[in-house]
Amino acid sequence: MRVFLILLVLWAFQSQAKPISYYFSSDIEFDQSISKPSDILGYEVGEWHVRHDQLVQYLTLLAKQSPRLSISTIGYSHERRPLLLLSATSASQLKNLESLRQAHVARLNGQETTSQPPNVIWMGYSVHGNEPSGSNAALLVAYYLAAAKGQEVERLLENNIILLDPAMNPDGLARFAQWANSHRGQVLSSDPAHREHVEGWPSARTNHYWFDLNRDWLLLQHPESRARVTQFHHWKPTVLTDFHEMGTNSSYFFQPGIPSRTHPITPAQNQSLTQKLATYHAQTLDREQQLYFTQESFDDFYIGKGSTYPDVNGSVGVLFEQASSRGHVQESINGDLHFHRTIKNQLLTSLSTFAGVTELKSELTAYQQAFFSQSKQLASKEKYHGYMVRRGQDTYRFEQFVELLKSHQVVAYPLTKAFKAAGNEYQVGDLYIPLQQAQFRFIKAAFSTQTHFKDNTFYDVSGWTLPYAFDLDFAKVSSSWGLNYSDTPWHKAPIEASSAELERGYAFAFEWHHYLAPKLANLLLAEGIQIRGALKPFTAQTQNGQHAFSAGSIVIPAGLQTASNWFKRLTALAASVDIPLFSIETGLTAQGIDLGSRLMSPLEQPHVLLVGGKGTSQYEVGELWYQLDRHLSLAPTLVEQHRLGKLDLSRYTHIILADGRYEQMDNQAKSAIYSWVKKGGVIWGQKRGAKWLVDQQLLKVETVSTKEMKALFKTDGLPFSEREALAAKQRIAGAIFQAKIDVSHPLAFGFEDANLPLFKNSTWVMKHSTKPFTNVAQYTSSPLLSGYADERNISQIAGSSALVAARYGKGVVVVMTDNPVFRGYWYGSSRLLSNALFYAGSI
Repeated sequence: MRVFLILLVLWAFQSQAKPISYYFSSDIEFDQSISKPSDILGYEVGEWHVRHDQLVQYLTLLAKQSPRLSISTIGYSHERRPLLLLSATSASQLKNLESLRQAHVARLNGQETTSQPPNVIWMGYSVHGNEPSGSNAALLVAYYLAAAKGQEVERLLENNIILLDPAMNPDGLARFAQWANSHRGQVLSSDPAHREHVEGWPSARTNHYWFDLNRDWLLLQHPESRARVTQFHHWKPTVLTDFHEMGTNSSYFFQPGIPSRTHPITPAQNQSLTQKLATYHAQTLDREQQLYFTQESFDDFYIGKGSTYPDVNGSVGVLFEQASSRGHVQESINGDLHFHRTIKNQLLTSLSTFAGVTELKSELTAYQQAFFSQSKQLASKEKYHGYMVRRGQDTYRFEQFVELLKSHQVVAYPLTKAFKAAGNEYQVGDLYIPLQQAQFRFIKAAFSTQTHFKDNTFYDVSGWTLPYAFDLDFAKVSSSWGLNYSDTPWHKAPIEASSAELERGYAFAFEWHHYLAPKLANLLLAEGIQIRGALKPFTAQTQNGQHAFSAGSIVIPAGLQTASNWFKRLTALAASVDIPLFSIETGLTAQGIDLGSRLMSPLEQPHVLLVGGKGTSQYEVGELWYQLDRHLSLAPTLVEQHRLGKLDLSRYTHIILADGRYEQMDNQAKSAIYSWVKKGGVIWGQKRGAKWLVDQQLLKVETVSTKEMKALFKTDGLPFSEREALAAKQRIAGAIFQAKIDVSHPLAFGFEDANLPLFKNSTWVMKHSTKPFTNVAQYTSSPLLSGYADERNISQIAGSSALVAARYGKGVVVVMTDNPVFRGYWYGSSRLLSNALFYAGSI
């Protein structure tokens, strides 16, 4: 009896495994000398969730075994996992892979080629780590490309170069595999309430810093995206696929999406080709009797997504969404959804993509060539020639902006002579971006300030204008008369002066307008070097003559330093961030405050408590963590909000509350926060974190709730069909608004002018604060700059406060209606947070 029970348990365990024959049609023959996935994994695909290291091991072995495959590491994730790119084509073509790539790119550049090179298909899987069916299917796709035999696969490989991107988010995939596998029993649980199907915080959807990498194709803040986009432009794929998962109770989706929600710069033929490819997916899923849908969900608007970025860069991007088992098996309205079934569907549509691209090769080739060849012709029809972007004082922020453009193959030139356009003056070194170049469509989309749309419903953001995010002044150039710019594209120049040449002086200083100035301040404080922050401007005598320093500039008095080798460390750290140091000869200034003034405020190193955990937005907490870590070299203490009441808050100088739900915070934690702020702590809240601080009376300001904002829209008599349109009007999916900042306020130190674009995706409003000296940023009377917002929302936001800061006891409370570090690329508004870390105590 005991033996029988053991065998029964083993049978139950093994019955979940599906052999390789389950996934492939019986008429496909395979080369038996090529290892199957189970030979290396030790289990059948879908029985367990593949770990990233196992995926690497198997694909590396395939590349050694098959003359059709080669493999390369194109980069590393934050956690140093390799980013693989597997290349597959016929054995004869693989030997000449680089020459074929060059011929393909040359053809798109309008050059004559002696032969018709293969099309390039990029297959991308599981950019969201907890959508693992894609990466698990990639094992089978690779096996098919390596081992399948017959005319079909030979024709595929002869006509195409296939680039397999098997795990677009290795860190997230590894996190989810660990979660799902560690909760798998011998007998599987399909109960949606089972812990396997309910991830903890943060979910594995995101990468190491909890960013959604499927929103980073445009922004390129992460090594995974930078490596991928570099290879994208290196290869210029004809078609790019993007395999995802969606809710368990859905079925299967493939593009095209909702037609009215396609970015207007995308050619109509792109969508017609997507529709033609869709027929191949439909035929495949029909044969398997699998449910699917198209054209009624998702969109192709935000150009920073994996399926839309290709559309504005000459490729045809195609999104796939498979209902997710979020584990090994889960109940759904369509019956139990098994992990192996989700994998099989992703495999099937991978193979149908191969079939469709091969059949449509001539059409796809012609489309891609026309996309680039028509760029200059289309640019000539525009009423303007290009864009001017003012460099400003902050060279780092400007350089990051231009490097981002270069990563997207946009060519930009520095001015060699001052230039006037539309009432604006531009200086030598400012940037000119002509429309007459291959990336015409991308430039149009990246610089778009569109505010009116045919369809106002957005799956993602509606505004992302790059120069606004970097707080760089820009304008269209309608006439090129008198425009003089360099013959060579912009490149980073060396800094003008080397800190190593400094002479020892009375004091040293650096200016706060440099984006990395807060980082340098933090590094110096960490070394025990005492610094002062100028609360008002001054003009000092330096070794190179008099220099005017703005408020916020940092002074390092030589007489206060006790740290050993402090001067050597000072100069080395300043050089490491490319910030010029000034040697000041005397404490008596020509204008403004003297160096011994009480308005030279001692600054202390921030010790930040960043609140996360259940109820908070993992995206915003991750963005704040990333900002502090990357741009300030500051390690925040990350803690779940349910632990706040048990902590000794006295060791922290700042607490940051991201967007989230804080209503359940216990009284012990609330009491600890009140006491801590009163004693001198600085607390920052944004969006619902800010609302909680206002609700708790830590800062008094009148507000307009989201509920009140929704009440502005009449619903009486609306038919059911208008429900989605109403919801789109009531929300702000993501748009850019203009604010005015008080540049004399300590939280606005370093800004060059009063105009500051802010990203907004919340309808919570703070009315204009009537308390004097508390308004740091206020929305203008006509605030919408880019993206969509209904006029009723705009009218409520106009003139309201965006950032308010006030004393509470000896401490300071700072509240902001928006997220200043959205997706890591808002280099302009992120300074507000940096300033709060160093200068909030000076209010």
